[in-house]
Amino acid sequence: MQNAHQQLILAEHTAKDLFNTVAARGLIIAGKSEATLCDEIVQIAREDFGIENHWHKKIVRTGINTLQPFIANPPDLVIQKDDIIFFDFHPIYQGWEADLGRTYVLGNDPLKLKIKKDIEAAWHEANTWYFKQKSLTGAAYFNYVTDLTKRYGYEFGNAIAGHIIGYYPHEQPDDPTDLCLDVHPDNHADILQLDKHGNKRHWILELHFVDRVNNIGAFFEQLLTAE
Repeated sequence: MQNAHQQLILAEHTAKDLFNTVAARGLIIAGKSEATLCDEIVQIAREDFGIENHWHKKIVRTGINTLQPFIANPPDLVIQKDDIIFFDFHPIYQGWEADLGRTYVLGNDPLKLKIKKDIEAAWHEANTWYFKQKSLTGAAYFNYVTDLTKRYGYEFGNAIAGHIIGYYPHEQPDDPTDLCLDVHPDNHADILQLDKHGNKRHWILELHFVDRVNNIGAFFEQLLTAE
């Protein structure tokens, strides 16, 4: 499709505006459950941004739940004072998918603020590195990301470090077990190659940092874009 990248950027900017609106309205507060906050975000998405559908499950995780990978469905927790919370949302805007992950810290705990700062810095470092590559397998990029995570002093907390995105529903592999469209340690295909129609693929990079000593995690995810 023409202007796919611009459409994906617009969808992502809308998702960022959604997150910023939730934060600005003071909705991320102690005493509220993850599920309640998630429902409030969905309502604002619908009423303020015209977003009716989300292409994947929506996640709000707080406290020890921030250690859990995407695939997990931990019990609903109530946000505590000085907690760390992360968000993973997948709104569809004008037919295009967004995939946005953010971490939010209540209070001034230095360890929580540090992991939030570190994961954002690491994401931009990995984004810059990606655009310097001439060929790159999903496995090589996953290994780069996990090594980067260790360099920042954390454990990588997810089974993948990214995937493609596009017009809903985005491209699927011919074989459902094929990992060619994920940043996965078993994907040995070049993720920079064009799709079967000769179109450029657009990739999401997702980082999940875990600090098991202090039982906190952080998440940052968005579209890979030349900076």
